Amino acid sequence: MRDIPEGSKSDVKNSGKAVAAIEVVNLSKRVADASGELTILHNVDFTVQPAETLAIVGASGSGKSTLLGLLAGLDTPSSGKVILAGQDIFALDEDGRAGLRMARLGFVFQSFQLLAHLTALENVMLPLELRGESDAREKASAMLGRVGLSSRLKHYPKYLSGGEQQRVALARAFVTEPPLLFADEPTGSLDAATGEAVIQLMFDLNRERGSTLVLVTHDPSIAARCGRIITIAAGRLV
Repeated sequence: MRDIPEGSKSDVKNSGKAVAAIEVVNLSKRVADASGELTILHNVDFTVQPAETLAIVGASGSGKSTLLGLLAGLDTPSSGKVILAGQDIFALDEDGRAGLRMARLGFVFQSFQLLAHLTALENVMLPLELRGESDAREKASAMLGRVGLSSRLKHYPKYLSGGEQQRVALARAFVTEPPLLFADEPTGSLDAATGEAVIQLMFDLNRERGSTLVLVTHDPSIAARCGRIITIAAGRLV
């Protein structure tokens, strides 16, 4: 079993009840702008259970992506808590949050966020190498084969189509078999046909691994494939 930060193990029990995958408690985010203070999120509360699939929907600018970034500890809230498998992630310092992400999270970005100087194989190997896994190359190769890119292992991102780049991003997110997977508009940069193929692959991989999936989307057909939908409007849960 791989090591994960103390207090973040999902199999922890409390009074016989399994710990939730995600608990969001009175989460708020405020930033300063030219007119004063702008509230992006206001006292958001919800819970996600292990292996649940959740879609976060809402109009552009409603706070969806900000919320996802807070869930992953990529941003810090003005107030409130995010508890992942029993661990309050903002009780950790930045290094502690980075360690928790490496151990427990996969993140699929809309803009792929592949490293341009690394091949597809090297991009997928990276999170495994950061964890010190000796079989990173074998695992990464197998994962790229699973997403249909066995023939593209040595290609750099600039030589891959948008759909291929997103498949590499999916492979990188899934290769560590994370208990939690976050996806921010995973088809936003893709045409409809390619986007459908990528979404199908993401749900297939998620079912195979039984991870908890939280995705942000503006597409109601994608949201409808999740077990639950929450809507954000003007920074509030509707």
